Amino acid sequence: QVQLVESGGGLVQAGGSLRLSCAASGSIRSINAMGWYRQAPGKQRELVALIPSHGSTNYADSVKGRFTISTDNAENTVYLQMNSLKPEDTAVYYCNAKVPLLATMINYWGQGTQVTVSS
Repeated sequence: QVQLVESGGGLVQAGGSLRLSCAASGSIRSINAMGWYRQAPGKQRELVALIPSHGSTNYADSVKGRFTISTDNAENTVYLQMNSLKPEDTAVYYCNAKVPLLATMINYWGQGTQVTVSS
């Protein structure tokens, strides 16, 4: 089991910045990737950024050059630095941890944190 606790959402004007944090606990050594997803009203949840234990980070095209995902392994925390925010970035942001189990992947989710960007 992996537990994820997010923080850092809020209201910001367009062009502003926010940093989201996600602290992981539990079976941390079993995690092989962590990331951030978001879900806007009426839309499906989508990948924002993913950082695997081994390999390159992956970003949605819509956030490349503006968002940066990083980890602090000593603190078991993943961050999402969001710069040059746009109104279309408004969504609930969810922290995600992926744990392989046999031939499948288990996804663990945080509770979500609201990000609202005003125009």
